[in-house]
Amino acid sequence: MRAGACLIALLLATTAHAQEPATGYHRAPDAIAKILETPPTPGVAVSPDHRTLAILGRENLPSIANLSKPILRLGGYRIDPATNGQAEMRVQWLNALSFKDIATGRTVAVKLPAGTRFAAPDWSPDGSRLAFYVQEANGLSLWIADRDGSARAIAKGLNGTFGTPFSWMPDSRSLMVRLVPVNRGTPPAEPSTPSGPIVQESSGRTSAARTYEDLLGDKHDEALFDYYFTSVLARIDVADGTLHPVEGPAIWSDVSVSPDGHYLLTERLKRPYSYLLPAGFFPTEIAVSPIVNPGMHNGFVLVDRPLADDLPVDFDATVKGPREAVWRSDAPATLVWAEALDGGDPKAKVAFHDRVMMQPAPFTAAPVELAQTPARFGAVFWGNDDFAMVIDREWRTRTEHRHAVAPGRPGQARTLLTRNYQDQYGDPGFPMTEENAAGKPVMQFTPARDAVYVTGDGATKAGAFPFLGLMPVAGGEQKRLWTAKAPYYETVVALLDDKGQRMLTRRESAKLAPNYMLRSVKGGSAKPVTDFADPAPVLAGVTQRTITYNRADGLPLSGSLYLPAGYDAKRDGPLPTLLWAYPAEYTDAKVAGQTVDQGNRFVRPRGISHLFLLTQGYAILDNPAMPIIGENGAEANDTYVQQLRDDAQAAVDAVVKLGVADRGRMAVGGHSYGAFMTANLLAHTDLFRAGIARSGAYNRTLTPFGFQAEQRTYWQATSTYTDMSPFTYANKIKEPILLIHGAADDNSGTFPIQSERMYAALKGNGATVRYVVLPNEAHGYRALESTEETLWQMTDWLDRYVKPKVAAPAAAQ
Repeated sequence: MRAGACLIALLLATTAHAQEPATGYHRAPDAIAKILETPPTPGVAVSPDHRTLAILGRENLPSIANLSKPILRLGGYRIDPATNGQAEMRVQWLNALSFKDIATGRTVAVKLPAGTRFAAPDWSPDGSRLAFYVQEANGLSLWIADRDGSARAIAKGLNGTFGTPFSWMPDSRSLMVRLVPVNRGTPPAEPSTPSGPIVQESSGRTSAARTYEDLLGDKHDEALFDYYFTSVLARIDVADGTLHPVEGPAIWSDVSVSPDGHYLLTERLKRPYSYLLPAGFFPTEIAVSPIVNPGMHNGFVLVDRPLADDLPVDFDATVKGPREAVWRSDAPATLVWAEALDGGDPKAKVAFHDRVMMQPAPFTAAPVELAQTPARFGAVFWGNDDFAMVIDREWRTRTEHRHAVAPGRPGQARTLLTRNYQDQYGDPGFPMTEENAAGKPVMQFTPARDAVYVTGDGATKAGAFPFLGLMPVAGGEQKRLWTAKAPYYETVVALLDDKGQRMLTRRESAKLAPNYMLRSVKGGSAKPVTDFADPAPVLAGVTQRTITYNRADGLPLSGSLYLPAGYDAKRDGPLPTLLWAYPAEYTDAKVAGQTVDQGNRFVRPRGISHLFLLTQGYAILDNPAMPIIGENGAEANDTYVQQLRDDAQAAVDAVVKLGVADRGRMAVGGHSYGAFMTANLLAHTDLFRAGIARSGAYNRTLTPFGFQAEQRTYWQATSTYTDMSPFTYANKIKEPILLIHGAADDNSGTFPIQSERMYAALKGNGATVRYVVLPNEAHGYRALESTEETLWQMTDWLDRYVKPKVAAPAAAQ
């Protein structure tokens, strides 16, 4: 928007028109590429008996060849038709496994065939073995690994289209699996010529839908959905792989075994399908059926729900009738579900919006009401007949209620607390849970059963210091038993004894990579259990500090300021600086203004992280607060642009005042809603010399039934949608902007056409703009080639338009 910037842009645009487009993938700058090639830190899974750690080797970034294998996009899912599992971009593949004894440190490597790729490791309820599925050339197989290091396949032909295709039975001797039907035939062939038009029709009934990706589009898609998502249910013995059929072919979207192992809770999708909504909205039958002694027990259908295409667009809108059915974790076979008391419409003026219902086996008695909730039901933490905790939340006000209930005496709920769930300082944490003998999560009680152990982040202005505490069952103030001490950020992973005297923690600091520790709750030194190294020691010299500053209206703000290794302010002077941010909406200014120092966190970039630019001589203000506040019922987005300008102005002024940032060499960037923010700041301010916008949405008329935190429709808030859309002001963006988008973006609302049309608008108005499309990439970019290309493009853009103290002409790519 500066006059000088306009002249430079005009000169550069003239040069850019003569350039030939770049071909082939670029390699990231050498310092970045070497970090990307380093194997990632292993993952860890703690056994239910807290005796063993499964150390999980993680694959590095996949190749673009792997990511480019044929996939199908059906009903909101992306699947690999070759394996009948989820697509490459949806799975974090593992490549190594070992077991480490927590007490002795003894480690046993599991013998897996070379090149094994596996996922979804899950301990048996008794902690004796680990199950996982393995990718093969033409399918998925189920494997078992024992603590002695042996491993074996026990089943082939798993159906992983809905995710993890197995779950342990409570006896730890068998698993429930979803399998591809035997002899299902070949996939439906796509017709060579259309049989007719695709017709959709609405007969005056309100049926609004948000913007979804990967939907069914025609009859052939419907046939493919039936073919790949249909499975049979069976129980498989661990000892010898014997299969016991349980349910025949159907589209089983969810399966759960009762704690006593006698019943199966299923969700089955049915026709008619929708071309406007993903599979989660399809007609659904929720039912219970017996697994053992079928002649002695009757199954029943809890609900047979029609297509959910008539929901209000509000975030708390939900279906009518029973939903979110689960088993009560601490009872043999008690079914629990929620029902809306407001017809599914959160705007209804009622005292209670939901109720929670229970029905024990054999399901012949009438259901009983456990509790009514003033907001939308969220979850239950189970304990025993005398104590469980029900949580509900209301999006519009960001309000959370926690209620104590006695499942043995249903209907007697008492409210434990009401809070703004965005309040970091006031966060009481959540109950600690452990798996019971059936493998179901239950709260951990003190030996006297009069309190529950809780853990939380412990956010304060000075930093986050996680804690272990006690929540009295009778109510009242929590008691802190242990709190992490500076300079560490140390979370409680598990309690190792019934008295809560020993615990396993995960500890890190600004200088120390995260590792697992054994320690006493009463204090003393911690004993390391793992010794994971710094994955990028070249970044050890980077300095990080949390800076605090105020917005023009006095609102406290903060951000994490990173400076390159070896930087000396006196010697090097102010640096070219990147602000990388993501706006957030609040209903309370006091909550929005909470600042939490991040100085005890270990930060190393992976993937497409903007922090890699620290290796290229840039200062980075990471996650500077960009609150958009609407108090006392006001709509935050009605003042979005003004508040965004004020947030950015305060951030720029703060880093310039510190002497580390050059006001004339500031850039702004973001991903997704951060890209939307970036384009708006370039359109409405003169603060930045260039911008980077990745996978954003820029024209809100293309998301007319709500976006991000906006619940109103385009027709209810036309001026807000228009004013917030940087596409409206494309003619005012004169600073160079880099647009990057995955060609296969799978995020709701950020269709690639958003960047395509924004590029056309910018180009048509004479802007300096580059538009990079990454083949076969989703909303977040996975392939090594795409990752390096993204980081090369970001570096090149900033080196060209931000780093020079005098803007340089565009160079050939």
